[in-house]
Amino acid sequence: MCAIVGINGEAISNELYDMMVTLKHRGPDGSGVFIDQEITHGELDDLKIPEGNFGLGHNLLSIVGCESSQPLQEDNLILVCNGEIYNYRELKNYFKIEFKSDSDCEVIIHIIKKFYHNSLRQAVLETVKYLDGDYAFAVYDGKDLAVVRDLVGVKPLYFGENKIKKFSAFASERKALWKVGVKDVETLPPGYMLYNWKMAEYDGLKKVLNNKRFNRVKDTSSKDDLNNFNDLKIQLKHYLLKAVDKRLNGLSEVGVMFSAGVDSTLLAYLSSELDVDTYLYTVGHKDSVDLKYACRTAEIMDLPIHIKTVDVEDVKYYLPLVLKSIEEFNVMKLGVGMPVYIAAEMAHQDGLKVILSGQGADELFAGYHRYLEFYQQKGEEAQENLEEDLLNLYQVNLQRDDSVAMASSVELRVPYLDMDVINMAINIPMKYKINNYNDVLRKCILRRVALECGVPEEIASRPKKAAQYGSGIHKILVRKVFKDESYMKTLNSLKRI
Repeated sequence: MCAIVGINGEAISNELYDMMVTLKHRGPDGSGVFIDQEITHGELDDLKIPEGNFGLGHNLLSIVGCESSQPLQEDNLILVCNGEIYNYRELKNYFKIEFKSDSDCEVIIHIIKKFYHNSLRQAVLETVKYLDGDYAFAVYDGKDLAVVRDLVGVKPLYFGENKIKKFSAFASERKALWKVGVKDVETLPPGYMLYNWKMAEYDGLKKVLNNKRFNRVKDTSSKDDLNNFNDLKIQLKHYLLKAVDKRLNGLSEVGVMFSAGVDSTLLAYLSSELDVDTYLYTVGHKDSVDLKYACRTAEIMDLPIHIKTVDVEDVKYYLPLVLKSIEEFNVMKLGVGMPVYIAAEMAHQDGLKVILSGQGADELFAGYHRYLEFYQQKGEEAQENLEEDLLNLYQVNLQRDDSVAMASSVELRVPYLDMDVINMAINIPMKYKINNYNDVLRKCILRRVALECGVPEEIASRPKKAAQYGSGIHKILVRKVFKDESYMKTLNSLKRI
């Protein structure tokens, strides 16, 4: 949705501006700064930033209507937020809040104010209990600073210190911190708070997983097993539809990162069922399996599909752009990140600002082959391996996908990582995710839900194919691009941008 930055030191105005310029791609629709009690809004190029020692900045990507630029102020509280609060209407009514803007993020500052009794930390800890959304936000009360990241880590947040110039800073992407000389950049983990530049867990996802809302289904008779499976299947469809609905609220059109696997196809069906114009985006080599399945599935669903066919020269062109976005040279991340980068670029060209992704489905419903091996070894205890991967998802996949999509000012939303879906999925027994010790397809219950939603059987039963392989991009990278010594010599200079 946006970019947020913050900095504390002596005469930090230039550094604040440099960070905001570096992250302009995340929020091209307006900017705002708070420096030493003064708030200024406007276009970043024309923004006059006063001198000061503490500053917060915000670049806006306006998705619904004409959302107000931040920072937002309520009495002594100042807020900047990158995120979406999906239950802001319910919270607005529950707390009887009068909004001054049309930003869903405004609800955060009002709830903090209601719980604020001389302790910003306690007020924030109370507030996050009510928030249903994907967010990273910072709030300042004139004395203390609290920076918070959502439980799953959908929205990124980094921080660090410039030891030479003696200032501390945070930002939505690492490159903004590198720009101002912060060399040792740390990631704020999901469910953590940075309070006066010291990090502490407030209600991490691990705690949520250890305090599950649902009771596990016990092994009983085969008849009871069938009833339990059917009941869980109905609940799962309900929560998935609700998760997609939340993320489409206020939108008339949306894109879907479309590989024609069961995860993305189910999202496309649910989106179109909610009467939102749904556009599919597929990237791959002309002979790739994703391309073949995507074209056939889009025709069956009668949904418009936008395709980018890539060859060696295309991969060479996009590689430095993806590298700049993901901020690290990692072969697997480059191979997965490139289809997302290109799909987001196409969506931006079509005027879309939101695209849905199936991230999280494999970790929740045992999509990867290694989960079959864990199940063969550990039975129901293999659930622990899924949960461990879910805990690490933010640093493996989410940070990568957020940065490559936002390079084109497109927000990636992930319905499978809705907290209600997570809380239910981790309590679905492994035997309903992996049918037996020889189940090469896996994700049984999700595939059944997809079938009953109208997903074609050949797609619902399609074997898992990772994005970098299904698109054919990994093969091009490894067999062609990385073996081009002249090209790689040029690329090597871009490994730290």
